[in-house]
This record gives sequence, structure tokens and C-alpha cells, in this order.
Amino acid sequence: MALLRDHLPQAADAHEAEMAEAMIAFVAAHADCAERTLAVGHLTGSAWIVDATRRRTLLTHHRKLDKWLQLGGHADGDLDLPQVAMREAEEESGLSKLHWVDRNLFDVDRHLIPARKHEPEHWHYDLRFMIEADPDEPLVISDESNELAWMEIERMAEFNPEESMMRMARKTLAMD
Repeated sequence: MALLRDHLPQAADAHEAEMAEAMIAFVAAHADCAERTLAVGHLTGSAWIVDATRRRTLLTHHRKLDKWLQLGGHADGDLDLPQVAMREAEEESGLSKLHWVDRNLFDVDRHLIPARKHEPEHWHYDLRFMIEADPDEPLVISDESNELAWMEIERMAEFNPEESMMRMARKTLAMD
């Protein structure tokens, strides 16, 4: 996948580069890599939604995972991952005035999703894109969220100190 190959030189660190390489291998090995039915894992698309100043990000308190995360979701067979991220951003926030900061990858992450009733434990190969929104536009909370909120990026550790989230925060704050 060209998006992943193009992202490799921009990886923030060795760990992100390793995840990008693992994703390239995963995509090459699985023609159905974007299908949720692929039990070992599948591609997902996420939106790192920021305001025009790049000082705030819109996060969702994910209902099933019980933590603050960027918006995003399953590709459901769609290999146009930038479009998946945009669709998920619109569906999960109710925002309609979204626009691309860049259609190239902003970040990649591979994370394990715990088993639930009808789903085994599996990997999400998450391709993340930076999208800009207006914080004054009203938000609509979807059934996948407990809450939506604009957060100060420099305070990310208070909301979700996981390296995956902290890496996106550092990248954004370094854009000045």
C-alpha cells in the first residue's frame, strides 16, 4: 500500500516504523485486509481531528473500550483509508465542515482489541489522518461514544497517556 510505504520515512520513531512495516506485510499477505471478518485483524481508519491552531483535538470517550480516543473505525472492505477516516469522523461527531490537513498518513498504530462476546481478540491496523474542524460547530454523540470533547493537546496525558495517543500529540505540537 503506497500510503504506508510513503509514510515510512516520516515515522516518528523506530516503533512507529516497525508498525508501518508490519502493516505493509499484513496488507501484502491478506487480500481481505480491510474486511472486519478477517479474524486475526483488519485495517481501520482514524481521524485525528484538530482545530485551526493545532492546539486542540476532538476525542471520543469510546463506549466499548472505556477510554478517550481519536475518532475512527472499521474499513468494512473500503481500501480508500483517507475516505474511511473522513466518513468515521462525520458519523461519530456529527460535524459537517471537516477538511483535510493532509490526505497523507499522519500516524499508524497496531493495537490489540480484547475479545468480546462474539469476537475473538484481534489486531487493528490503524491508519490515521489529520483533519481540521471548527470547535464551534455543534457535536452529535453517536451510540459508539459516551461523550465527545475538545481537549487541549498539551494535556493529552491527563485523558489518555498511552504512547499511541501521546505520539500524535507530540507530532501535532511539533508542527509549529
